[in-house]
Amino acid sequence: MHPLICDHCGELDETPDTAAGVSVLRCASCRRTRPFLRLPLYCVSGPSGTGKSTIAGTLLERLRDRFVVLEQDLLWVGGLRDPSGHHRLFRSTWLRTAAMVQQNGRPVVLCGTVVPPEFEPLPERALFSDVHYLALTCEPEALAARLRARPAWRGWDEERIRENLEYAAWVEAEAERMRPPVTLVDTTRAEPADTAVSVCRWIEDLHAAAVAS
Repeated sequence: MHPLICDHCGELDETPDTAAGVSVLRCASCRRTRPFLRLPLYCVSGPSGTGKSTIAGTLLERLRDRFVVLEQDLLWVGGLRDPSGHHRLFRSTWLRTAAMVQQNGRPVVLCGTVVPPEFEPLPERALFSDVHYLALTCEPEALAARLRARPAWRGWDEERIRENLEYAAWVEAEAERMRPPVTLVDTTRAEPADTAVSVCRWIEDLHAAAVAS
């Protein structure tokens, strides 16, 4: 049931062919089609310290009957940390994993730092009907304070904090210009429970529109 291996001839096709229909994949080798459920993928992103992990448990509780909530950092290990191509191996592995999970009939909510330029160019992007992005944000002073308060083993020295603040500023500046655009949710003064409600509403509204279309 590997999403890129043909059930008929066994060939591996790293560029999924979805032209035959929204619910099938076509093998590039034998040209036969096989059923494949393509659903939207919901990415809950944002720089480190903005609150992704804090709200993940609440998202799981509120959405588990309709969605599968996954934490991206679970696969941030070993060879998957290869930085080449915007961490392409890591990104491709997650898209393949989420595509396999969605064959159970539930769309995936993926929590972890990612932006459209890291997913959209990949061939595995074709395994989803849409990919939606929401990024949590936080004012620089509050974000730096959160990172400094983390345990020492997490390695948040001042240089790393500065790099994260620069990335956060870039995400906010470019969010509307990315394709697709990234929805921003500011967590600076919001309670985690309120942030989780906002994120759940974003997911639920988008999915209701997708089902209705």
